[in-house]
Amino acid sequence: MIPEIETKSAAEIKAFQETQLQLTLEYLSKNSPFYKRHFETHQLSISEIQTLEDLTKIPVTTKDDLQQFNDDFICIPKSKIIDYVTTSGTLGDPVTYVLTDADLERLAYNEAISFACAGVSSGDTLQLMTTMDRRFMAGLAYFLGVRKMGAGIIRVGAGIPELQWDSIIKFQPTYLIVVPSFLLKMIEYAQQHDIDLNTSGIKGAICIGEAIRNEDFTLNTLGKKITEHWNIELFSTYASTEMSTAFTECSSQQGGHLHPELIIAELLDEHNNPVKEGETGELTITTLGVEAMPLLRFKTGDMMTAHHDACSCGRNTLRLGPIAGRKKQMIKYKGTTLYPPAMQNVLNNFNELESFVIEISHNAIGTDEILIKIASLTPSEHLLGQIKDHFRAKLRVTPKLEWCDKKEIDALRFPKLSRKPILVIDKRK
Repeated sequence: MIPEIETKSAAEIKAFQETQLQLTLEYLSKNSPFYKRHFETHQLSISEIQTLEDLTKIPVTTKDDLQQFNDDFICIPKSKIIDYVTTSGTLGDPVTYVLTDADLERLAYNEAISFACAGVSSGDTLQLMTTMDRRFMAGLAYFLGVRKMGAGIIRVGAGIPELQWDSIIKFQPTYLIVVPSFLLKMIEYAQQHDIDLNTSGIKGAICIGEAIRNEDFTLNTLGKKITEHWNIELFSTYASTEMSTAFTECSSQQGGHLHPELIIAELLDEHNNPVKEGETGELTITTLGVEAMPLLRFKTGDMMTAHHDACSCGRNTLRLGPIAGRKKQMIKYKGTTLYPPAMQNVLNNFNELESFVIEISHNAIGTDEILIKIASLTPSEHLLGQIKDHFRAKLRVTPKLEWCDKKEIDALRFPKLSRKPILVIDKRK
């Protein structure tokens, strides 16, 4: 189930996207209060935008714009709204996002071709280990995508290893849709209850919300910890509510594939100019085929690298590497630039750690400070020394580390109404 456009040449894909871009610009100029004003304020004529390179003539859209002018992005009357979702609000106030029936169909198509990219077929059964409620788009998207491709789905929801294993044993799914760190809890439960992981029938896991690969696509510490016990394939995905589109790894596991019929992707530097090939930039997207809330040159806040070489799976689409970090969470610490995922990868090396949370703040002189609160059943100066040594070896700096009670950390990681764990608390203004 590879869409024909994804196997075309790079030139054919570009030409196709330029045609779709024209349709999007015409739609926005007629229906979007925000973009009508955007074009007028910046004295832009959409007739000037003919190629993907011409996109640089249009000022970017930011998360601040979405938060401040949320309703102005809606292009349809209220009577056409079928579903309401909200963003998680990881880097600011949550944003309301609405979808029409056509948008839900597009969402289903996106997930269907994304699952197919990872090797899932209509003969498979997937266990959904994330919520569908609380206005969360992802869980609904996964359900719609599995349904569209004709596969089976088991809606278990998040957490509770006992319930997850009960469903696996009873219904024999072949793939899991899961936050990868939860697989460690699944492994621990299986070991404690004499469940043979490698005869469970699970072929692979569609991993959401956390990185499992390094920048060279090798498995990171979390990915290695999972696969050293459980012989399953791990597939990275990248998506967001605002994109209504997923970038999912294929069997080659060399980055998430772009779907050119659904989205245009740019990587920009701090001046909003395209980065050179191979450089890390902020992912900036233009959605295609969205009816209710299309976005034009929307800056996601995520820093990553694009890969343009053809993939062995037969697709010729751009691929995105693992997220280096969130632009707003970039830390300048003792002359070194850090992103939280690099620190999380270091901490995941230590099985003795039960839980952790990273706090970023400004000190009295305005420079960045890092405090990592850690919990362990066996805290000791020796373990603390090992963690510090690992930080120095991997990142060349050592943040402040503090032993805390696991209940205190869990209260920070799982605030009221949060739909996913909070690993980074940024206290900087």
